[in-house]
Amino acid sequence: MTGTPGVMDDKERRAALREVLLLEYEALKSEQKARIVARDHLMYATLAGLVSVLAVVLTAGAPPGTLLLLPPVCLVLGWTYLANDLKISAAGRYLRRELAPRIAELAGSPPDAVLRWERAHRTEPGRTSTKILQLSVDLLMFVVPAAAAVALHWPARASGRGFLIVSLAELSAVAVLAVRIVLAADLTSERRTP
Repeated sequence: MTGTPGVMDDKERRAALREVLLLEYEALKSEQKARIVARDHLMYATLAGLVSVLAVVLTAGAPPGTLLLLPPVCLVLGWTYLANDLKISAAGRYLRRELAPRIAELAGSPPDAVLRWERAHRTEPGRTSTKILQLSVDLLMFVVPAAAAVALHWPARASGRGFLIVSLAELSAVAVLAVRIVLAADLTSERRTP
């Protein structure tokens, strides 16, 4: 402390700022971890929802249009999955682009010398093919069953004007979800630093 009460010198300010930035890092990593767990559990919830709706659809005497219950299950869980995935990616970008350089500056280190894992896992060989596979799984889980349900509903005898309107609205929402999933897929790989 300097001679003036309540006034910090530059070294103390830098130490305090470094502490705040490290607390921010810990909070972001904690949120990121929680969102990853939630996102991954949404896959299981989607499978359970699909099986539940299909069990009703396949029972004898299922009401007309029952198949149209499948798209809302996929849409709600798919949007939730996507929202979590976007926040996970945003946190990672912030850690790499904003927080790491600030911590490095305070530490007197090169920008790529801190929070190295935030970049390292993005330079792994095969990352692009893994991300393409993940994109395929996401589309298969949230888009394909919903679109298939609408397509299978159309030739059914239960086609009335109301069911047609509902099915078209569902198909439109599924198309929007598909586009958003594709646009959100981060297929890039970062260059390895020596």
